[in-house]
Amino acid sequence: MADTTSAAMSLLLVINHPPHDGTDVAWNALRLAATALEDGLDVRIFLMNDGVDLARPESQPAGAEFDLSRMLGDLMDKGAVVRLCQTCLERCGIGRGQVMPQAEVAGMKDLLDWIKGSDKVLTF
Repeated sequence: MADTTSAAMSLLLVINHPPHDGTDVAWNALRLAATALEDGLDVRIFLMNDGVDLARPESQPAGAEFDLSRMLGDLMDKGAVVRLCQTCLERCGIGRGQVMPQAEVAGMKDLLDWIKGSDKVLTF
């Protein structure tokens, strides 16, 4: 008898854009992640470069239209897995205690493994 179960499609979003730079790049990445989760995809998010600021709740500027850190936290609560580039955290002077505890610190090998194991990879 054939196995009729199928694994959910996996989507990897690599966000390296600063979250609060006057564009909607990070916001749109998070919106896509939410839509993918709602559609049943396995969602993984790797934050690099200035994108690591998404995982710092205190990085939200006063008067910002969207609370991107809260959006990221909501995604993790709904099943998205988030990893932060360790080298990028160090280069930005961000300590482990300054980021959301649910986000994992990872390296390039971890990102490569995620790329190899993902059906789709998008960068923002």
